[in-house]
Amino acid sequence: MGVFTFSEENISAVAPATLYKALVFDGDNLIPKVVDAVQSVDILEGTGGPGTIKKINYLEGGQLHYAKHKVEAVDKDNFVYNYTLVESDTFPETLDKIAVETKLAAAPNGGSVVKVTVNYVTKGDVKPSEEELKIGKQKGDGLFKAVEAYLLANPSYN
Repeated sequence: MGVFTFSEENISAVAPATLYKALVFDGDNLIPKVVDAVQSVDILEGTGGPGTIKKINYLEGGQLHYAKHKVEAVDKDNFVYNYTLVESDTFPETLDKIAVETKLAAAPNGGSVVKVTVNYVTKGDVKPSEEELKIGKQKGDGLFKAVEAYLLANPSYN
């Protein structure tokens, strides 16, 4: 088993509490509305807290695909949300799971500093390809930017 870690930090104009609420607590309903590729988010098990299993159904290349996430941590006081992507019909054979750790903090301008750490856990010591990493980053960035754009366009969201 190999573990390959990648970290990233971004700045958002949206305050941490608002961004966290939209992504974590309203995300199951909001994300399918703002990300064209996402068709639905279904809770298969649990109530949204740690241990919850979610299935995200999405279109890619004209085909319906899915990914299952397991919620690992929800800390609303410190704006932490961690989950593990445990199954997907688009996983490469060399990939076991992807663990994502997200923490929001206040930025000096009233917005947020978004810190994301992604751990790719592979079968054997096979490193994820540059293409796999690029696609994963694009999907994450696209989702985040879509939610952020919605919040900026709807300042009364609460």
